[in-house]
This record gives sequence, structure tokens and C-alpha cells, in this order.
Amino acid sequence: MNEDGVSMESGKMDSRLRGKGARAHFCFAERWFCIGRFPVFPPHSVIPAQKDGRKGRGDRRGALARRGLLWQDSPMKLGVFDLTDPLPELKDPHVIALLRPWIDVGSVGTIAVTKLERYFGAKELGRISRPGNFYDFTRYRPIMRTIEGNRALNIPNTIINYAIREEPPDLLFFHLLEPQSFGEDYTDAILDVIDRLGVKQYVRIGGMYDAVPHTRPLMVTGSTTGAAAQKYGSVLSLRPSTYQGPTSIVNLVAEGVSSRNIEAVSVMVHLPQYVQLEEDYSGAARLLEILCSVYNLSKELADPERGRRQYREINNEVMRNQGLKSLIERLEVHYDSRSAGKEAEESVKLSPEVEKFLKEMGERFDS
Repeated sequence: MNEDGVSMESGKMDSRLRGKGARAHFCFAERWFCIGRFPVFPPHSVIPAQKDGRKGRGDRRGALARRGLLWQDSPMKLGVFDLTDPLPELKDPHVIALLRPWIDVGSVGTIAVTKLERYFGAKELGRISRPGNFYDFTRYRPIMRTIEGNRALNIPNTIINYAIREEPPDLLFFHLLEPQSFGEDYTDAILDVIDRLGVKQYVRIGGMYDAVPHTRPLMVTGSTTGAAAQKYGSVLSLRPSTYQGPTSIVNLVAEGVSSRNIEAVSVMVHLPQYVQLEEDYSGAARLLEILCSVYNLSKELADPERGRRQYREINNEVMRNQGLKSLIERLEVHYDSRSAGKEAEESVKLSPEVEKFLKEMGERFDS
């Protein structure tokens, strides 16, 4: 979107931005065209373009655009974030957030959010201006890539994208990357953005490993506050979390949202602990099925077939491993008991061998 509200992709004018005079600066696409997603991280930081300060630059901008040049709005500072200036006018916005790497096993949250962003044609709203204040780049490595013959350095970051829908709510997509330093400052910065944008609902999606078989529909559980319970309660199993143990400092965001009387929702898909897929498309499809139902989107967006193919390949491996086959049969009984609304511990107990196996697998994933 340029300073007149004209989309660089479609050429159509957004009436919400018309006449607001956003400043812009440019860079050669062939030099800095390194915006995109690396499969491990959400979108990364790129070196900003230089501002063109010469007179008569309006005509020059048009010429640059016709020659295929990139542009970006001059950023608005909000705490540690650089945000697009002017901010888009969002109608009752909802946040859909994912947190890497803590609760994004199988990259299920990343896959689901990426599909939604493509579906809505989402655009970037902002990112942390100096991500090195929060991240250890020996743990989250910057990525050097070659794009169209040019070298580009992608830096891990927290990214916020947005999509304006025909009917409210508009959507904000938070690609949260767990910080190694100054965690409280990080969560406060996220909450400042939520306050500034007038967020009405905060939805955190993700995946976790559990004692579930891949031969049954993947279980999705969650928790809600406020009026969101009515919508989400009809499409997933709502229950308070009983987890006790290590967690992420980013959970302070959910606490801060609740204290602001903003509806908070958590949606978690349970993945087979004995399966380690870098990208679990069945898990992502289950998350999308929930979100499509809540936001009245086409069910075709979930596209579960790719996940089914993945799990069919697992079936082929299971048939050749009698020990694993026996484990899965036991997990199926365990799953069916939970699905029937019974207390699994009372109705069926896992054998000590199975418990030991799952514990060892859990320790392996934790490490």
C-alpha cells in the first residue's frame, strides 16, 4: 500500500488510508528482495531501505514503482516495535497467535497461520526493531539465503501481520518467538501493541505431544474466557489446564489479556508422542477446522488430505513393527476412554512398558 492507499499488488485504493499521507521510501527489489518465510522461523528482519529525500519525489516514486521497486512505510515506534504508519483501521480485531518453539510442535501453528495469511492476503504490520535485545542469535541463528542470485540475511524476529475482512472481526497474526532475555519487557511490549490496536480477542494456537494414537481423529482441547466460550465450546473440548511444570514466560501475555477484560482463548491439538514430524499437516488441519468453524470460513481451507497421506505412511511402518503396533492398540483404548468422557486413569491403565516408552520419548523431545 503506497502513500495514496494504492496497493502495489492490485492497484486498488483502500479508502481507509486515502489522503493520510503515509511517507514511504524505496529500495531496489533485486538488491533487498529478501522478505519471506524460512520454514523454521516466522518472517525475519531485513535491512530497511534508504529514504529518498530529494524534491519532486512523488513523480520519482511512480517511476520506481513501475520499474518493480519495493517500498515500505516509514515506521511508527511503539515501544520496541516498528509499526506501519499510518496504522490500518481495524474493526474489532482478533489476534491469532503462535509461539515458537515452545508449543508449536510439528509446526502446526505456523502452518495454520501461514495458510490463513495467504487466504486473506495478509500484510505486515510491524516487527521488533532490534530483536537482538531479546534473542540469542547463537540459539536462533540468522539465516543467509540466496534469492534470485542475491545474498540476503534473515534475522529471527517477532512479526505481526494483519488482514482486513469484509465483515468484522479483522485479524492480526502474531508470530511470537520465545525470548531468551528480558522476557517481562517482551511480554509488556506485546501487550502494548494489543492495547494500541484495540484487540477484542486473543487466540493462541499450537500443538503438544500426548499419549494419543495417529489412528484416531486428533484431539483438540482448549480454554476460554468471556463470551468466546459459546463459540469455541461447540467445536472443541473446553477444559481447564491441569498441567504443572516448566512453561514459557510468554504466558504472561495471556494473563495480561485476561486482566484487561479481553477474551482469551487457547486451542491446542494433541499429537502422537511416538511420531516426530517436522511438519505435521494433520495437526495443522485440525487447528484450521476449528478456526474455519469459528470465523465462518470455507472448510476446504483446512485441506486435511496432505496430513492423511503422512499418517498413511506411518501405518506402513507400524505394520512392520509388532511392538509399535501393540503400543498403538493400547493407546487406542486409552483414547476411546477419554473421548467417552470417562476418567482414563480409572477405565484403562497404560502398562508400565508403555508408560516408560512415553516418558523416554517425552524426555527426548524436551531435550
